[in-house]
Amino acid sequence: MANSKLDALDYKILKMLAVNARKPYLEIARACNVSGAAIHQRIQKLYNLGVIRGSISLINPSSVGYDTCAYVGIYLNDSSKFDEVVEHLKEMPEVVECYFTTGKYDMFVKLYAHNNDHLLSLIHNKFLQLGLGRTETLITFKEVFKRQIPIAEDDE
Repeated sequence: MANSKLDALDYKILKMLAVNARKPYLEIARACNVSGAAIHQRIQKLYNLGVIRGSISLINPSSVGYDTCAYVGIYLNDSSKFDEVVEHLKEMPEVVECYFTTGKYDMFVKLYAHNNDHLLSLIHNKFLQLGLGRTETLITFKEVFKRQIPIAEDDE
């Protein structure tokens, strides 16, 4: 269900920012036929509502030496250790995403390693030191595509 505090202009702004988060406010204003100040206020409102959580520069991992991308399913021995495990995972810069899940795993993380040897070292020397039940690792060959969620109003 869409946020009822958003109107057609908000959705138009979000669509443009989803394509290019660095798009100048004045270009957005021209495309929306409103003032730059109005766009600035709207984008600030979207941040304040938590609709926009930030913007990032996407770095190609292999260009900075991280050639292996892996997903690790984590089984916890003790479910009361969720918060403690999360804090340890936050200290590992190679871990870029972490999720609590339903189903097979208690947690699921995405990480980047320099190579398979580095990945093995991370699993043996860092993950297993967290007192986990066990892990299952999936190594990716290549990211085929990645995209933003679709931005559409309720009536679209």
